[in-house]
Amino acid sequence: MISNWRKRRASRRAGKTQKQPGGQLDMEVTIPTHFRCPISLELMKDPVTLSTGITYDRESIERWIESGNQTCPVTNKVLTSFEPTPNHAIRKMIQDWCVKNRSLGIERIPTPRIPVTPVEVLELLSRITDAAWRGDQSGCGELVAKIKRLGKENERNKRCIVGNGAGRVLAAAFDAFAAASFEKNVAALEKILSAMPWMLPLDSEAQSYLASPASLRCMVWFLNSGSLSGRQNAVLVLKELLSSDQKHVSLLAEIEGANQALVKLIKEPICPTATKASLVAIFQMVSPSNLSSSDRIKSGFVEMGLVSLLLDILVDSDKSLCEKALGVLDGLCSCQEAREKAYSNALTMPVLVKKILRISDLATEFSVSILWKLCKNRNPDEGSIVIEALQVGAFQKLLLLLQVGCGEGTKEKATELLKLLNLYRGKLECIDSTDFKDLKRPF
Repeated sequence: MISNWRKRRASRRAGKTQKQPGGQLDMEVTIPTHFRCPISLELMKDPVTLSTGITYDRESIERWIESGNQTCPVTNKVLTSFEPTPNHAIRKMIQDWCVKNRSLGIERIPTPRIPVTPVEVLELLSRITDAAWRGDQSGCGELVAKIKRLGKENERNKRCIVGNGAGRVLAAAFDAFAAASFEKNVAALEKILSAMPWMLPLDSEAQSYLASPASLRCMVWFLNSGSLSGRQNAVLVLKELLSSDQKHVSLLAEIEGANQALVKLIKEPICPTATKASLVAIFQMVSPSNLSSSDRIKSGFVEMGLVSLLLDILVDSDKSLCEKALGVLDGLCSCQEAREKAYSNALTMPVLVKKILRISDLATEFSVSILWKLCKNRNPDEGSIVIEALQVGAFQKLLLLLQVGCGEGTKEKATELLKLLNLYRGKLECIDSTDFKDLKRPF
């Protein structure tokens, strides 16, 4: 079967169509059958040959094999090897054909880079391990840089590197240099840390290396004193550790300056990715579901001004950032100090009510939970917080929430809030919850 490419001449760039000598507007270019991939039927850009002798485009045949197939698509024979061999002869013929038809708009395919093999990856990782245990900072840094270059070339290389245990080896090397002296090995540690984010998620062995006291202290040092990229990479790895195992939360909490460093990334943001990662890390530390979470940890975050920072974020942020900020605020409001800060902030009620049914189901769930904690735990003789909630339209929002539906836990809290708010209805007129212009921020 032969497919045709209809290519306009180079003059199409100017918006005009030139006639060919034969008087036709378009020139039909026929692709030779042996230049086309049997799977995609497109011109092969990186021809490779299987053990059955059939040539395919690398991307197509690798997708076929990764789907679980163990046979050759053309011959249906069982493959004796899943590692295709580059067909340089066919590739050179295709490139020559492209050059010959350049005047018809055919672009020459670039010479593909030969993908890294598992053997090469394992050799590099072995050398990294040796360099780490010898304390060879320079040699280890060069090898890690090579790993990164290979991974950036294409997704296949990245999968091969990660699939052969690179995350585990780099984590062990990081721990070894950190244990020796992270102040003296900053260069190697920073290069290793820069490669870790694209190897996530890590297996349990890699996590155990990164969760060691030496590694955690080193990452906290990067959060406080590292470069911008070093701070971002460190918080991404910490987020992975805290999200994967609750015991890592208590380990990090024992590191001096860890909590302050996480808050600093929110107070002085370097990029949205780092801010979100820091919020997720803090959420793991203050979440009600976290058994190791304590009022001492929450009070520490409150003293750093985190409640006001979160409310400021909630005024105008994207969906993802709002969800994370609300999650952290919900966790903090389980302690009295955080609630007192929230009571005294003029943004609290307007912002929380506005987020109900506005961002996402998760944001609504967190917003209702925070409102419930604030109203339920108020001073019985003081109804001002409930009145403020009524003023910004909380009653109407909660009624609408029950009508459209929500989770069972959120439904119970919304119902309890409505009963509480109903005691104060009729005393005050409601105002629009989106009207923030007359509110003054306390910072």
